[in-house]
Amino acid sequence: MGNTFGRLFRVTTFGESHGPVVGAVVDGCPPRIPLSEEDIQVDLDRRRPGREPLATPRSEEDRVRILSGVFEGRTLGTPILLQVENRDARPQDYEHLREVFRPSHGDFTWQARFGIRDHRGGGRASARETVGRVAAGAVARRLLDMVWGVEILAWVGQIHDLVARVDPEGLTREQVEATPVRCPDLKAAEEMQARIRQVREEGDSLGGVVEVLVRGLPAGWGAPVFGKLQADLGAALLGLPAARGFEIGSGFSAAGMRGSEHNDLFCWEDGRLQTRTNRSGGVQAGISNGEDLRARVAFKPVPTLGQPLEAVDHLGRPVLLQPGGRHDTCIAPRAVPVVEAMVALVLADHGLLRLALSPPAHS
Repeated sequence: MGNTFGRLFRVTTFGESHGPVVGAVVDGCPPRIPLSEEDIQVDLDRRRPGREPLATPRSEEDRVRILSGVFEGRTLGTPILLQVENRDARPQDYEHLREVFRPSHGDFTWQARFGIRDHRGGGRASARETVGRVAAGAVARRLLDMVWGVEILAWVGQIHDLVARVDPEGLTREQVEATPVRCPDLKAAEEMQARIRQVREEGDSLGGVVEVLVRGLPAGWGAPVFGKLQADLGAALLGLPAARGFEIGSGFSAAGMRGSEHNDLFCWEDGRLQTRTNRSGGVQAGISNGEDLRARVAFKPVPTLGQPLEAVDHLGRPVLLQPGGRHDTCIAPRAVPVVEAMVALVLADHGLLRLALSPPAHS
């Protein structure tokens, strides 16, 4: 029912926004990979609510427990169960939504699909579900680093109409994490913070864009027809809550170019074949080419607002919802580690597929 992701590196997430726990089961992780709860906690701490004054006031510790699949600090090759308790759940705050369909939420569509829904904060349609993705992504990140030396780094490139100018050359996570909005362009970051404060006071919300960079990705990952690397990345990132757009490389701007402008010409530098430009974003014909992978994800404004909302109940009768609940004014900053996690899950899967389908060595 759409709760499992991946082919060889497989992840199943579980739990609801205001249920007792959330988490994930990771199956297919190779054995003997060093892994601890601290390795996972680093990314969960970056995602968790209640850390920054600009984010949702919901306060969760999000302490992860590894309940299986790891022994004496190393993976066993068996399923890894990752569990996080919901300690600041307030299901009673959502009782008035039991029979109400909020605008631009999943209330109506989940009811239409399943005939039943968890109205407590959106259930699994809530971004709270991404706790499991981030925990599993931390396992994937560990695998990518240990086996292939792959590095994944994301940041906020745009909030509303404020666009950052970021040179990814030499960019570090410390620079990204230096501001609450996770934007390494300090001037743009100040403007973004001011805009979020203003819009929060108005009871409204904002959209944004998260950019992601992958360094050290080997050439040859992906497939030329079905299972193209950019297609799997697009499916993974567009599957995130509130995601509305995905681009890789030049993206939609390629539609306004000529072929002579867009082509990435090859050259031989530093002992390997490279491209002079990277408009392909590190992927050509569905397969990685050894250049940095560059992609962008657009997120819509959060539909829950701090102002009265017109809605309807299950019988179609109009309802006026008063402000309430806890939510982010702009989810882009907290989406940064979630985007990194989904990219890590896709690449871990493709890395294992590459190993499984490698041509035999010549005798």
